[in-house]
Amino acid sequence: MSTTDAATTAETISATAAAAQAFLATLTDEQVEAVLYEYDDETKTTSWSNFPVTFVERAGLNLAELTEEQQTAVLAVLESLLSDEAYATVLGIMRGDEYLLENSSTTEDSLGQYYIAFFGDPSDTSAFEVQFGGHHLGINASLDGSAETITFAPTHLGVQPAVYTTSDGTEVQPFDGIYTDAFAFFDSLTAEQQAMLTSGDVSMCAPGDTCEFATGDGLTGADLSDEQKQLLLDLMANWVGMADDETTEAALAKIEATLDTTVVAWSGETTYDMSTGDGISFSISGPNVYIAFQAQQGSAGADVEGVTTSGWGHVHTIYRDPTNDYANSVTQQASTGMSGGPGGGGPANG
Repeated sequence: MSTTDAATTAETISATAAAAQAFLATLTDEQVEAVLYEYDDETKTTSWSNFPVTFVERAGLNLAELTEEQQTAVLAVLESLLSDEAYATVLGIMRGDEYLLENSSTTEDSLGQYYIAFFGDPSDTSAFEVQFGGHHLGINASLDGSAETITFAPTHLGVQPAVYTTSDGTEVQPFDGIYTDAFAFFDSLTAEQQAMLTSGDVSMCAPGDTCEFATGDGLTGADLSDEQKQLLLDLMANWVGMADDETTEAALAKIEATLDTTVVAWSGETTYDMSTGDGISFSISGPNVYIAFQAQQGSAGADVEGVTTSGWGHVHTIYRDPTNDYANSVTQQASTGMSGGPGGGGPANG
C-alpha cells in the first residue's frame, strides 16, 4: 500500500513495515546484517549529517551498490512512509545532488550517494526507525505500531541547486513549497511584527550537536493572530508533517499547545525573488519544536553556469524535537570533527 492510500498513522506504519520487509527479502544475509541495527543503538545519532558521505560514514547500505530491484524496493519504503508532497521533495533533493554530480565543477564524487538503515526490526506491532540520507538529506523516522506514533525528529532537509532542469526538460524546484509557506507567513505580518521577527538572532543546531535549544529573541507565538499562527504551523508542517494527515495533526497539535512561547527569528531577504539577494535564514524554537533554515553563502565548489548554487540555491535545514528526538529511544551523542557541523549560531556549511 502506498502513502496515497494511507490516511492514518497505523496505516502508514503498516505500509512502511511491509515495504521494509519486502526490501529485506531482496538482500543477501550479509546485506541484511549490514542494514539492521538494534533499535536503541546510539549509531543512529552519529550516522547522519549535513556533510558529504566521504566526510561522515553513514549507517546501512549504499544505494549505489544495490541492484536495480533493490533500489526500487528502497524507494517503495520511502513512498509508503511519506506523503505525496514529501516524497516529491525527497526525490527532488536526491536528483538535485545527481544533477550537480553530472553538471558541476565539484570534486565531491559522493554526491548522489544515499544510504538506508533500519534500527529495530520493521514491524507494525513494535518500534523501529527508518534512517535514509546522503549529503543534503537525512531522514530519521521513528515508527511505533504499539503506540501508533511516528516522529521525524530529527531530520535534515537540504537543497542545491534551488532550481534545475532534468534531461527530459522538466524544471524541478524542491523547496518551492517551503519558500512559499515561509513568505506567506512573513507577508502576513505587520511592519511592527516584521521588525520584531528580524531583530532576533537566527540559530542553528547542526546534526551531531546535542543542543540546548535556547529560544533567543524574535517574534513569539503570543504576538500572532490566529491566522498568523496557522500560517506558521503550515510552514512547520514541511518538516513535521511528512507522513499522513493523522500523524501531522498530532504533531502540530503538540507544537500548537506551546506556540505562545515559541520564538521565530528571520534574516535575509523579505520577498520571494531568487533573482536578487542571498536568500533567507530563519529559526523556530519552542518547547516542542526546533526548526532552522539557513542559506549557505557558498557553492562548496558545485558551480553550474547559469544555475544558482549559493544563497537561495544552497540551503541546509534541521528539524528537532527538544522533548522527543529519536522517539526518546536514545540520547543525541555529540559527534567530533566535521560529522556534526558547526553548532550554536554558525551556518551549517557543507
